[in-house]
Amino acid sequence: MPVLEGKVAIITGAARGQGAAEARLFHAEGAKVVLTDVTEDGRALADELGDRALFLPLDVADEAAWQNVAQQSAGHFGGIDILINNAGITGYEPVDAISTAQLQRYMNIHVFGALYGIQAVTPFMEKAGSGAIVNVASTAALRGYPTYLGYGVSKWALRGLTRYASHDLVGRKIRINTILPGGVETPMLMRDDAGTLIDAARAAVPMKRFATAEEIAKVALFLASDASSYMTGADMVVDGGLNA
Repeated sequence: MPVLEGKVAIITGAARGQGAAEARLFHAEGAKVVLTDVTEDGRALADELGDRALFLPLDVADEAAWQNVAQQSAGHFGGIDILINNAGITGYEPVDAISTAQLQRYMNIHVFGALYGIQAVTPFMEKAGSGAIVNVASTAALRGYPTYLGYGVSKWALRGLTRYASHDLVGRKIRINTILPGGVETPMLMRDDAGTLIDAARAAVPMKRFATAEEIAKVALFLASDASSYMTGADMVVDGGLNA
């Protein structure tokens, strides 16, 4: 039996990369999947997946839009059981060059976007009697990297959000955990302006490669499923041994 049979999962940033891989895997494992993204690119994937998939445009930094997505998702599929806070941005700004506005944008998407999502889905999970939330952070929330200040600071905050929220949600039978991937072969990371920085990062990994999006999706599946039923407030580091 598929491990997510009958479950309803909302996945942010689902148009490509890790989000798209999660959407495909969760759907294959029986879930009804709501794909969200700031662009319309996720609609084609939802159409490809078929009747158990729905695309809803979403800017995760828009609190009101989150409430609308939660209502539409529950109305269309009958509830909400899983939330994957995957949407994210990246960039390369050192401490002496990043602006307040740039840092705020990272925080709006990675931290406030996740918080709005948690707040929007919690009533539906509580009504269902259980729920699983997965926040996708980064190994940038474990150590420092050069020119990664905005991204890293916001991912540290997201990791903290998971820890604190786990205490508030555990009594409602809602679990919340964090994935901390290292480098992942996705369009967001493999940008033209990454250059030698990416080459050096890959060479530093003991496995001498980055993860595939599908490998991260499998960890998200574990945390979203009953296989991780005794886990909440935890960090799952998936980095090829970089932080061992």
